[in-house]
Amino acid sequence: MSNTNNATTSNNKVFKTVIFRGGGYSPKPLAWVGLSVFISLILMLEVLTRAGIITSLTMPIPSDVFWTLIELWQSGLLFKHLAPSLSRLVVGSFIGCSFGICVGIIIGLFSLARAGLVPLVAAIFPIPKIALLPLFVIWFGIDETSKYALIALGTFTPTVVATYGAVDNVDRTLIRMGQSYSLSWMSIVRKIVLPGAMPGVLSGLRISLAIAIILLVAAEMLGAEYGIGAYILQAGSLYDLERLFAGVAILSVLGVLVSAMIGLLEKILLKWRV
Repeated sequence: MSNTNNATTSNNKVFKTVIFRGGGYSPKPLAWVGLSVFISLILMLEVLTRAGIITSLTMPIPSDVFWTLIELWQSGLLFKHLAPSLSRLVVGSFIGCSFGICVGIIIGLFSLARAGLVPLVAAIFPIPKIALLPLFVIWFGIDETSKYALIALGTFTPTVVATYGAVDNVDRTLIRMGQSYSLSWMSIVRKIVLPGAMPGVLSGLRISLAIAIILLVAAEMLGAEYGIGAYILQAGSLYDLERLFAGVAILSVLGVLVSAMIGLLEKILLKWRV
């Protein structure tokens, strides 16, 4: 008698290969597609601006922006502006995201913390953090501390919300299975809850770090001599569109690098996911 992989025709047996359909959802990386779309968009803007269809008063020629970036590199101004921006971004984001993950896990695990902290986070979360910048300058001064504080607060609240939501979404069947095997509370948290919540936490970090870049620019536009935000502000005040779009391009590349870093973390921390 033939198995399910066999098909019988009259007296002869014909063996057919059955396609495996249980591989789960695993999107294929097609990096060249995104690069092609980006290059096509730049080429289209180059043609439209050179043809005069898009006026130079509203959009600079992309090749001019590229040469402005080259000049920034050669003059050393790129690193002069980029170094303090990266420092502010890393320090502020690290403080906000690390505290946010810790508080989010506590809220997700303990009912008392959830009852006390969720209303507080819900009250702080909708406040535009940029609006608090003058207040932070009054509290911490116009130096680096106010910028760190703004970025930390801006990344803290979305990280908290994403983390305790991720903890809540961990499959309860796995937790009950761990309890049925008499695992300790700490073992369940370490082996089931935290790995199960990690995809949601990393997704929250993508959003938090994007917010951090936005707040970084806002903070540098107020009382910073060097930084990408200060560079964009100076270019805008002089109506120098090439320099302004060069600063925007740097921020765009920074966002892509941050996203790639989170993607690398996902590959390292989520190896168990099929």
